[in-house]
Amino acid sequence: GTGADNDLYINQAIVFIEDAIQYRSINHRVDSKSLWLYRWYYSRTCQWILSLTITVILALAFIEKPSSLTITSDVRYRPPAWNPPCGLTESIELLCFLVFIVDVSVKSYLIGWEEFWKNKWLLAYILTLVVSVTDWIVSLSFFCTEDVRIRRILRPFFLLQNSSMMKKTLKSINSTLPEMASVVLLLAVHLSLFTMFAMLLFARTKDGQQDKEWVGYFRNLPDSLTTLLVLLTTANNPDVMIPAYSKNRAYSIFFILFTVLGNLFLMNLLTAIIYNQFRGYLLKSVQSSLFRRRLGIRAAFEVLSSLKETPANAQQSYVSVRALLQVLQKVEMDSRCKQAIMRSLKMCSCDQLSAAQFQKLFEELDKDAIKQHPPSPQYQSQFMQKIQFAFGHPCFGYLGNVVALANIVSICVVLVMDADKQPSERDDFFLGAINCFFILYYLLEMLLKILAMGLKRYLSYPSNRFDGLLTVILLVLEIATFAVYGFPHPGWRPEFMGLLSLWDMVRLVNMLIVFRFLRIIPNMKFMALVVTTLLDLVKNLRAFAGILVVVFYAFAITGIMLFKGAVVPMGNIRYVGNKHSTSWPFFNLSNFMVDLVLGGCRESQCDFVALFGHFQADVIYYLLYLLSVNLICRWAKIYFVAWWLISSVIWVNLFVALLLENFIHKWDRRCHREPLSDIEYQRTVELMFRDVLEEPTEEELMEKLHQHPHLQLCR
Repeated sequence: GTGADNDLYINQAIVFIEDAIQYRSINHRVDSKSLWLYRWYYSRTCQWILSLTITVILALAFIEKPSSLTITSDVRYRPPAWNPPCGLTESIELLCFLVFIVDVSVKSYLIGWEEFWKNKWLLAYILTLVVSVTDWIVSLSFFCTEDVRIRRILRPFFLLQNSSMMKKTLKSINSTLPEMASVVLLLAVHLSLFTMFAMLLFARTKDGQQDKEWVGYFRNLPDSLTTLLVLLTTANNPDVMIPAYSKNRAYSIFFILFTVLGNLFLMNLLTAIIYNQFRGYLLKSVQSSLFRRRLGIRAAFEVLSSLKETPANAQQSYVSVRALLQVLQKVEMDSRCKQAIMRSLKMCSCDQLSAAQFQKLFEELDKDAIKQHPPSPQYQSQFMQKIQFAFGHPCFGYLGNVVALANIVSICVVLVMDADKQPSERDDFFLGAINCFFILYYLLEMLLKILAMGLKRYLSYPSNRFDGLLTVILLVLEIATFAVYGFPHPGWRPEFMGLLSLWDMVRLVNMLIVFRFLRIIPNMKFMALVVTTLLDLVKNLRAFAGILVVVFYAFAITGIMLFKGAVVPMGNIRYVGNKHSTSWPFFNLSNFMVDLVLGGCRESQCDFVALFGHFQADVIYYLLYLLSVNLICRWAKIYFVAWWLISSVIWVNLFVALLLENFIHKWDRRCHREPLSDIEYQRTVELMFRDVLEEPTEEELMEKLHQHPHLQLCR
């Protein structure tokens, strides 16, 4: 009936507007039951459950065998880690798989089966689930004793497929691969040529004493290639050239030429190519998001114009204001935007809205989020007004910065004077006394600012919240110190009492004081601009950081499986191929190598935390040591080189390119904006490029709407 049709149109408009707000595609089923399921799926509760499930299944690697639940990662001192019994983590995995099965089933149903077979991500999602469940069954059949678990490597896919921005980034990387491959090929040619030169230049001679360079670095082709590859990362510089340089200074020309051509030219050329390819990436992405938003709003207009209460018009469609108000009551959106749209509707004198008017109303979604600071209190007393003027003036803040600087200088002086003293020889009286004085000043400054600005206005500034929180913590620590150790006096070094010694308490206070000195940043215009820009970038580039997590996670899990049993406790004997070798001694370099590269592999266990958290470009340098003592086979070079190429060469340069593009746009925007003391603008990535985006035309929107697989328009 007419009432049922109107309810359906209202619900369709609600969903389309919510799609526009979240930049989602509108190509999904639009019948009543599907709309209810769609809103339920994208509700905060369901999305929170899905995010929690992804977090849980990724975090399982920290407690699965080999477990990372130890305080120290040193293989010599840490006790045997707790390993969960068979079936515990597998039960958690099964629950996660069930959530993912529901997730992919709902997604597949909502977009329709025809669209499902065109969606490569959903097909890959199902394939990943099938492989993971199969591997889970195999694991249980072997009572969790199998060495290789394929499903652990596949877990990052669940994080990847849940983010549209990550998918767009991977698509852009794929389009950039040909250009990157050309530079990587040039790097390979560079390495190969200099490897040949090195083998000829440092060839073996009759005098064994003069062959240190050949013995250590250029004995054969694989060793020579590995040595120069590590030199390209500068990890073994200048160690690699010391033997040759000691023999003849002219040999340094070879290493200088290699480093200049490789590092200064080719590596920076790769950065330039990646930046050039990604220079317009975010702009294209935001342009696509804008089109989705405009399409969602236009789809809502079209379905609302089909309401039976709307008068038919042969030339143009209209939407009644009453119907739009009914829709806005049920739409989940930011209260600021909803109130602004409703105010505009109430100010509008007409009862019907055209497509242009309807679209213009929702341009409120594209505006900056503005935070207006509360007003200062109005005092009647002239004395209080003078107090408010004095302590609300910027000069009072500058005075506080000078005092904070004096506090830092005094701490530096004391630390320099006590640098060579034994703990028993230190006298904490002076440092305790000056800290007490400065903390009292900080407390007084905070109270006076609250008096001048009012509590609400004071807390509305992030710098004040930061300053006030640290001041309260410092005050609590100082009171606790006095309660346990008494007031400062000459020779103030009482015995250890409570959780922390006096020196630990003083150090903690000093660290917080040093951290509090960051309060000067808002008072330095360009430094504040840089810092706030970087903070906004951190918040807006979470998708790219997510892909970094995916890369780290995949390589960490792969490393655990590859290097299982590579390092054994001191004194044990192990066999590598047909070669017999004793375990290598744990001196400083090798111990550092274990923590950084193999993460404390102990008796067939490789720790996930160390492999995940300590990867750096220097891992290739430690690869040389592993190979020299026969701890791993030479094919392991592929793993380390692949990690270096993907993380340090490609992904770091990609992240730098994205950072530069965002930073330049944000810098230009803020430098041309007039500063307003009581207003803060909060911008997202989508809003950063708003001024350079092209609005989609009427024809483009209607053509896309007519291609909707589940929506039939009347015109």
